[in-house]
Amino acid sequence: MKTRLSFQKIKAVFFTAVMMSLFGYAPKAMAQTGQTVKNVVLVHGAFADGSGYNALYDILTKRGYNVTIVQNPLSSLAADVEATLAAIDRQDGPTILAGHSYGGSVITQAGSHKNVAALVYIAAFQPDNGESALDWAQKLPPAPENGILPPDEKGVLYYDKAKYHAGFCADIPKEKADFMYASQGRFFAQAIAAKITDAAWKTKPSYGIVATQDKSILPEIQRTMYKRSNAKITEIKGSHVVFMSQPQAVADVIIKASKEVKK
Repeated sequence: MKTRLSFQKIKAVFFTAVMMSLFGYAPKAMAQTGQTVKNVVLVHGAFADGSGYNALYDILTKRGYNVTIVQNPLSSLAADVEATLAAIDRQDGPTILAGHSYGGSVITQAGSHKNVAALVYIAAFQPDNGESALDWAQKLPPAPENGILPPDEKGVLYYDKAKYHAGFCADIPKEKADFMYASQGRFFAQAIAAKITDAAWKTKPSYGIVATQDKSILPEIQRTMYKRSNAKITEIKGSHVVFMSQPQAVADVIIKASKEVKK
């Protein structure tokens, strides 16, 4: 009889353990996983390309995020939005959409996509409907280090090579700055002058990173835009390419957004 009771107790303990595993611990683990948006789409700005996101990509992928980097044609806002929407279409669910510099205009227009859970502006423009990135760029006189040249005969904007390091990316090694300058795409002026028609930050949570040493988009302009949109603001000591010089700090904002947004 004692042996039988012991066997029944063993069965009961085993059964309880199995049930707790299936219906106690497993759903909890699933819920924890479900609390984080795992897809991130990164959109670059002007005078650079997607390769600048390499360090940020490494940090996020090592944390388990599925990261996609858009290569903007930079020929028009519409073309860049189309490229970004194509990347968002390929995501399997909720996505954090992050953009740098002019890329902020792109994510503002593309961010109404149903997969986008939140927007992260990385030293980026954040126009409203009827506004362009150019409108905001002209709010204050440019910094002396700023080297954006007037459009050439084909309507393309370039950055003065002599000012590129100091004005665009002063806190990264000059060798990297030289590579970025050499690999930048043609940026057509019509892209930065295009008006937003569907500002996604009006309906989606937004996070704004202010690069406090930015010479291309002045920090005061960044703060003004982000405050207007009620974005959650993080200030990071860095140049315009703060995502390269301070990739962990930028990654922390994206990770924070992925954990806070509702899906």
